[in-house]
Amino acid sequence: MAWARRRSDSSPEPGVASLTASIGAVCDRVIQAGLEPVSPYSAAVFRIMFGLLGLAVVVRFAAHGWISRIYLEPAHHLSYYGFGWVQAWPGWGMYLHFALLGLASLGVALGFRYRFSIAAFFLLFTYLELIDRTTYLNHYYLVSLLSFIMIWLPLDRVWSLDLRRKRAGEVPEGIPRAALWLLMAQVGLVYFFAGAAKLNPDWLFQAQPLRIWLYNSEGVPFIGPFLGPFLREAWVAHAMSWGGLIFDLTVAGWLLWSKSRPFAYAMLVVFHAATALLFPSIGMFPWIMIAAALIFFGPDWPLRAIHKVRNALKSAHISNWDAPKPNRERHHLTWQTKSVVLLGIVFLAVQVALPLRHFAYPGNVRWAEEGYLFSWRVMLTEKKGLVSFRVRAPGESREWLVYPDAYLTPGQVERMSHQPDLILDTAHIIREDWASRGYSGVQVYSDAYASWNGRPAARLIDPSINLAEVKAGLGPRDWVLSAPGTPGDPMGGERIVPTPGPLFSR
Repeated sequence: MAWARRRSDSSPEPGVASLTASIGAVCDRVIQAGLEPVSPYSAAVFRIMFGLLGLAVVVRFAAHGWISRIYLEPAHHLSYYGFGWVQAWPGWGMYLHFALLGLASLGVALGFRYRFSIAAFFLLFTYLELIDRTTYLNHYYLVSLLSFIMIWLPLDRVWSLDLRRKRAGEVPEGIPRAALWLLMAQVGLVYFFAGAAKLNPDWLFQAQPLRIWLYNSEGVPFIGPFLGPFLREAWVAHAMSWGGLIFDLTVAGWLLWSKSRPFAYAMLVVFHAATALLFPSIGMFPWIMIAAALIFFGPDWPLRAIHKVRNALKSAHISNWDAPKPNRERHHLTWQTKSVVLLGIVFLAVQVALPLRHFAYPGNVRWAEEGYLFSWRVMLTEKKGLVSFRVRAPGESREWLVYPDAYLTPGQVERMSHQPDLILDTAHIIREDWASRGYSGVQVYSDAYASWNGRPAARLIDPSINLAEVKAGLGPRDWVLSAPGTPGDPMGGERIVPTPGPLFSR
């Protein structure tokens, strides 16, 4: 009876209660440490460089004529699932959109109406990225994420035009340490998952796709004419593959350790500068990562750098540039503070879950591309495709051959031709176009082939599936054929070696 009374007691077991209390104490200490104010100068440099890079993106688009080429010239845009309502503005509207984006970027860099500027930047930039799926780039996705995070962080405490409202000579107010943690976590996740994605046989044992890219590097300005023959060596591609894997998986850890941080950052700069020279088409990614990684340095590193320069120049010391001393008092956790902490945890949990979602789908993620986007698969796959469509109308005995060039620009076709979801969207565009001509209920079939990391071209889409009836969604794509095996291996998929003919003409 005594045993029964003890078992019926609703109080938790002593061991469980002790463990719960220990976990609660650790969480409380972490939260208290995160709320501790630290020097705001590192965050200010992050804000300034972010704004200047955003302005550089706007100038780059305008200088290359990409505003018209990407957003105005296409007759159709291939949208993200659920975001078909996001459309390009007509005519001068897109130019106005980019002008406003440039002003928002400048406002962020100068710290002018910072909260409004960064919120406007996030909305304007993300809207651009949602217009057309074929423009997706990992680093532009990162820019949207960072700008969203920055909305909630006080990055305008110093070196900001907003400070004109403060009294002259006032000691700068610190920012919560957790603000820096959140930015470091986002940048670190990019590197970690980029490295984790490289843990596949192609990258590790075949040095693909680096072997393909380095073999064709002779045309690269500056480097190609001098190092082209050297870069064609197989061992160079293997060494770079393993070096890139180790770098991505470990660089965040080395940046977190103060003793290795300077050497890790120097290696980071060399790594990204080399990728920018070898692969010019990678665009702004190296420079964004070089700037963003500075957040791993101490909160007051800009002060220390300025003081070293001033001491070298024998300049006078300015006392109000000193970092605020940490406040060791215990912070009261209000519901607002708890809500912000919870929001940060949920945000990071989502950023961890998105790159792992491909495990919920069958098949190879680099072939079917289910769960490929938003997962930091940076420079992981060399994939080319060729696609045409066959259209059948009810009551008609003949079949029409339709090429995507009739609906999409060359850039859209290049991106669409090896991505199953975009092939499906193109089939739906064809269906709607034929319906507008009076051919309701048409059937649309695809002859789609893709070559992946040096493999011979193979069928990508089941040619017997009527894509006009397939609905876009987040579920598995049973209309995508299985992936080919390793390069040179006849296993997997329906292997088709393309032969010259009208199907493959562009």
